[in-house]
Amino acid sequence: MIGFCPLASGSKGNCIYIGTGATKILIDAGLSAKMITERLKLIGVDIRQIDAILVTHEHSDHIRALGTLSSRYGIPVLANSDTAKALMAIIDEQLKLKIFSTGETFEYGDIEVHPFSIQHDAVDPVAFTMRMCGLKLGFCADLGFATTLVANQLKQCDYLYLEANHQPAMVHACPRPAVYKQRVLSRQGHLSNEECAELLQQIYHPGLKHVHLAHLSSECNAPELALEIVQKKLLSLGAGTEVSIAFQDQISRGFQF
Repeated sequence: MIGFCPLASGSKGNCIYIGTGATKILIDAGLSAKMITERLKLIGVDIRQIDAILVTHEHSDHIRALGTLSSRYGIPVLANSDTAKALMAIIDEQLKLKIFSTGETFEYGDIEVHPFSIQHDAVDPVAFTMRMCGLKLGFCADLGFATTLVANQLKQCDYLYLEANHQPAMVHACPRPAVYKQRVLSRQGHLSNEECAELLQQIYHPGLKHVHLAHLSSECNAPELALEIVQKKLLSLGAGTEVSIAFQDQISRGFQF
């Protein structure tokens, strides 16, 4: 598949496929190796075709299959230095690690990758923009606050994968412990629906074709609510951008280029 497709998005596991005719990569590998393999097959991709796995941060819902995939298939794992150290402390299998520098653009095959810093409770978390097939893609989730840096990096994207994790009132009302609520709502936690919409207002441009709303909480959000809030904001801008949900339990809408 030439294009991209979210394979899973949420607290139970995250994984995104991006591919050209020459290069095929994953962002994160937070499902089981078996599940990632099965979901790749649904879009016509064999796991042995994957050239690299890019890692956003070391939380378990982003790295569950890293050890298996890297050791079994020899797939390189790309991470920044601090995240790589954290991975080596967590994962027993031998990883085929390659290090990138946050903030510095690099090329992997014919995909141009730019990792940039985000605010989250991990050692050195990043999001990515990528240029491929004449398009700019933005993948940005697991952040508690959208800094000026984040907004600047996501400008002029053709496609966006952007976090809309929770509705604050639902977080306050849920039965989870106070420490959980404080974490989610903090600047090191996750973006709310409104914060996602406000960020989109800052970075919207007429060339923005589609937005996946990512990492929705199963307890403290609802797909229809997230869509309503974001679409209302986009409509207020006169935007015709399509919006859809990145699902946890199934592959999401993919785009072929």
